[in-house]
Amino acid sequence: MQPKYLQIAQQLVRDIAAGYLMDGQKLPPEREMAASLQTSVGTLRKALDQLVSQGRVERIQGSGNYIRADLERDSVYSLFRIERRNGRGKPSAEVLSVDYLDKPTGLPTFGSSAMGNRVRRLRRLDDVAVAVEEIWLDGNVGKLDANTLGNALYADYAQQFSLMISHAVDAVAIGHVPSWAPENFGLLSGDACGYIERFAWSEAGECVEFSKTWFDQNQAIYVQRLR
Repeated sequence: MQPKYLQIAQQLVRDIAAGYLMDGQKLPPEREMAASLQTSVGTLRKALDQLVSQGRVERIQGSGNYIRADLERDSVYSLFRIERRNGRGKPSAEVLSVDYLDKPTGLPTFGSSAMGNRVRRLRRLDDVAVAVEEIWLDGNVGKLDANTLGNALYADYAQQFSLMISHAVDAVAIGHVPSWAPENFGLLSGDACGYIERFAWSEAGECVEFSKTWFDQNQAIYVQRLR
């Protein structure tokens, strides 16, 4: 489990990427913001310190904290583009399995290794199960440490392998719930559902990740904001 301050920092990065926090926007006073996030002021300040060091937040003495968004840099961090039908919802992820194994027949071509890291997760918004995911990271990147995975895999890639994802391409269609989906997903194996395939590239220009997401269209929708 990641430290609380890192979870908060990653949540703020996602909010910037999704367009909920805009460039130049002033953040609430730290005590008010800490209370809304159910954390201490000290933990919040540690999260903000991280964002200040990344250039995503600017502290102006006597005025407050301001968002400094870079659309080209931050757009890829809008990884989870599924939102509740009645509002965005707070995202969380439950890791179901992490395996390092041969890439199976039928998996699209990506990366340069015959091996891959396969991560299966259940995604929730406001504690409501909305999606299941199967993410494949090319084996040449390294072997994922399952004990350190958090809600934001791209941040985990950066922390574990110094791997930065530069861009990704999504394709949205209709799919069917996979057989391994847990019972608490809400939809049954074989049920029709929303479906997303994603390819993601490293800064070096290599396609290093392929993922599949099945989402419950009764609970959530796929959202792409243009700014």
